[in-house]
Amino acid sequence: MKKQLGFAAMALLLVLMTACGNSGTKGTEEGKAGQPTGTAEAGEQVEIRMMWWGDQKRADRTNEALRKFEDKHPNIKIVGEFAPSSGYFDKLNTQLASGTAPDVFFLGGNVVDYANKGVLLELDPYVGKQLDLSDMDTSMIQYGTLGGKLVHISAGANARAIVVNTKLFEQAGLPIPQDGWTWEDYASTAKQISEKLGKGYYGTYDFTVDGLDIFLKQRGQQLYDMDKGTLGFDQEQAEAWFTYWDQMRKTGGVVTPELQISNPPSDTSKSLVVTGKVAMSLIPSNQLGAHQNLIEDRLELVQIPRGPKGTGVVFESSQGMSGYKKTEHPEEVAQLINFWINDPDAARILGNDRGVPVTSKMREVLEQDASPTDQAIYHYLGRVSAATEKEPFNVSYNPPGNTEFSKLFETTVQEIGFKRKDVKQGVADFYNGTVQIFQNNQ
Repeated sequence: MKKQLGFAAMALLLVLMTACGNSGTKGTEEGKAGQPTGTAEAGEQVEIRMMWWGDQKRADRTNEALRKFEDKHPNIKIVGEFAPSSGYFDKLNTQLASGTAPDVFFLGGNVVDYANKGVLLELDPYVGKQLDLSDMDTSMIQYGTLGGKLVHISAGANARAIVVNTKLFEQAGLPIPQDGWTWEDYASTAKQISEKLGKGYYGTYDFTVDGLDIFLKQRGQQLYDMDKGTLGFDQEQAEAWFTYWDQMRKTGGVVTPELQISNPPSDTSKSLVVTGKVAMSLIPSNQLGAHQNLIEDRLELVQIPRGPKGTGVVFESSQGMSGYKKTEHPEEVAQLINFWINDPDAARILGNDRGVPVTSKMREVLEQDASPTDQAIYHYLGRVSAATEKEPFNVSYNPPGNTEFSKLFETTVQEIGFKRKDVKQGVADFYNGTVQIFQNNQ
């Protein structure tokens, strides 16, 4: 009897040990895109934070996508945080300095700054496991690889374009601009729009800041030469660009500096394009929908005016996701990023808000039910793609110290616009300040 009880006890012990062993195994790694898996211990709840910038509409979409991710990964809870673009990086920098940064956060062209600071999670160990990049555009993978390490995954791609209000052109009796026009054409068109439509109407917003890199590429230079680790332009070319806009202000056609500040083109809700007062502006292609939704006039996308070497426009990462180097849950971070770029449900929820999807299968998902506005975006990107095959240009990165650089750039434009400095002095101070910022952030 004692012998039988002994065998029974041993059998029970083996069952309990087996059960405990199974509960401690890792979940299977993510294989097919969008399939729910877990890397935490079975049943263990993991919480990670994600932060992004944008308006309430973007926040609503993002939160909906996060809830869908949680449905597919019930052991992972995502705490979302967002801030307006104007204060986002100040908030992120404060958190990084205090060691309280989110596990995942969005970055733009300033990803170089954060890679240089060594605060980004290396994602290479998770590629082919939790993170599937097999269908991602090669150029976008290269964009996120800095210092030989994959530290950033683009969440969307776009190409910059001139948005045109067709109604204002019709009222002015002017033909709608076509791909292939020049900067001389642009200045002439802007002036004619202002003259024909009268007081309170303007041909174009001033995009001295956003257009510099394009202008430089059209002349064989660029804002920042990533390969060489140096600034990619000289003072002479910068002066030519500033002079172009200064002459346009003097001859007419450009929004006044006062209106540019009170109705910034970056704030869609205040943009004079959507109020029907400005006929043209430079925008990322993914912002066409945000503009069109606020105006009845039909908007179109036209390629940037050409320079000596072409348009200078390429597919660019609109923004993307990076993991925090100190995160306690790197595998879950990789899973979340994978969901963002590979899951059809995520693609349907997020749409083109952050740019066109960076994987071909997700682009196909969106094209199936694309609105006329989205179709216009896809058509424009197709023209850009065809142009870059003949006239290729390097992908752009913001220079180190981009936050300081951007403030200096905006200040210089205002100093010249409000006539506190002439172009020559303003550009000299701008260029010397840029060199100093660059050296301080090496």
